[in-house]
Amino acid sequence: MQRTLHLQTSPHIASHAPLLAEEIRAHLSLKKDSALQYKILKRSIDARGRSIRINLRILVAVDEELPREDFSLNYQDVSSSKRTCHIIGAGPGGLFAALRCLELGIKPIVIERGKDVRGRRRDLTAIHKEHRVNPESNYCFGEGGAGTYSDGKLYTRSNKRGDIKKILKTLVAHGASEDILVDTHPHIGTNKLPQLIQNIRKTILQYGGEILFNTKFIDFQSRGHTIDCITIENETNTKEMPITHLILATGHSARDIYELLHSKHILVEAKPFAVGVRVEHPQELIDHIQYHCRTLADVHSARQYLPAASYSLTQQIPGRGVYSFCMCPGGIIAPCATAQQEVVTNGWSPSKRNNPYANSGIVVGLELGDFEPFKEHGPLAGLEFQKTLENQSWILGGQSQVAPAQRLTDFMTGKISSSLPSCSYQPGIRSVDMHQMLTPMISEALQAGFQAFGDKMRGYLSHEAVVVGVESRTSTPVRIPRDQKHLHHPQVLNLFPCGEGAGYAGGIMSAAMDGERCANSLKYENWHRAR
Repeated sequence: MQRTLHLQTSPHIASHAPLLAEEIRAHLSLKKDSALQYKILKRSIDARGRSIRINLRILVAVDEELPREDFSLNYQDVSSSKRTCHIIGAGPGGLFAALRCLELGIKPIVIERGKDVRGRRRDLTAIHKEHRVNPESNYCFGEGGAGTYSDGKLYTRSNKRGDIKKILKTLVAHGASEDILVDTHPHIGTNKLPQLIQNIRKTILQYGGEILFNTKFIDFQSRGHTIDCITIENETNTKEMPITHLILATGHSARDIYELLHSKHILVEAKPFAVGVRVEHPQELIDHIQYHCRTLADVHSARQYLPAASYSLTQQIPGRGVYSFCMCPGGIIAPCATAQQEVVTNGWSPSKRNNPYANSGIVVGLELGDFEPFKEHGPLAGLEFQKTLENQSWILGGQSQVAPAQRLTDFMTGKISSSLPSCSYQPGIRSVDMHQMLTPMISEALQAGFQAFGDKMRGYLSHEAVVVGVESRTSTPVRIPRDQKHLHHPQVLNLFPCGEGAGYAGGIMSAAMDGERCANSLKYENWHRAR
């Protein structure tokens, strides 16, 4: 007999397999001699009441075997395929486009401006210790994209954009824990993602695909409504490369791509995005609030069986939305600038989420009218607005990767902090009036949002919390339009804008699914059209 069981139990029982098996037996009134096998299909935490409960959806088999999960990969050898697709960017959009090409018998040629995933680490260290930003290799650029060293969150609301389970199973096949198939808010962890990305690279190469690192897409030549060839450069030379189809998966920070397209009169559009700050609390405080603990001992007791607590907050104020973004329990604030004269913050967590801090972006939704002072830049107005904020953050931080900061309570009253709490941001923080960095509208919206969050989470407005800025890379401020059905650019029929950089994704999962969708669009293409 097999059946699916919905069970709510304590964290203690949920974390111990023998106890959970006994709970299942009792729930089903099984005889002692009945053989039981079970597999957890879904797991979530319910912290709404005073007693924390774990919700489980379980596949149960009594006196028979459970079916095994199939993680086999169905790729073709494309080393001699006459069908090719050039893919710009080796983030999740580009990598999953390449994997899908292997399934379709198309040879992917991936062009990545940054270094391989291991080589990036030296450049990240240079940002932390020397405050030196390599514009081609940093937290945003390089193999694996921005998500590789920014937590690896896999939660998405994009349920209709693609096959979520297939993406997750592909990640498991390349080394991720099977827990990502189970947890409601799955994440891999920055410490484990590099090996997984290397495994995906090995698959692409093993089946005949190509990957060019330290190679930058800088120009293209078009004929009619198609691109004939692209120009790429590396450390030693510049050359032209003929193409048939081009998937553009460059990520949300490849500003030069938007500028190139705009200079060539290829349609790009301004897009709303969000800007704000990153706020960091002691993780124990967030655990205390979210797990309804009365004492520090209660926090430690809860954490025996529960992960570091997270939060998701949103507040509508007149004409604006203020919300938490990329919340990192047990995490670290990271320096994510892609140019020397800017300071940009983001966050990540290790797989165990065991850092003593919790950080989250708190951002304000912007509309196109907010970019009016930069209207001379046309569709790149939001991009110029973003640049200005990041440069101001760099200036206030002391013209290095030190970030401007302020205690949360002082930010609420407009007072420069006389001292700052300890902070996970390794380049260091500097006490300033954060309102000087932000526009009055953004500052006032954040203050109203923080006040509302303090009402929702008693203790959130803490003197031990620190606001660090600027959080400005929530998404791209530019959209590259595409045909809704066929996904190619409306003017360039063999150009497929893809993922976060094109404005069609917002994280690893949605970018990966969009990469697959763009590759799927090649399935019925006329492969000689671009010639």
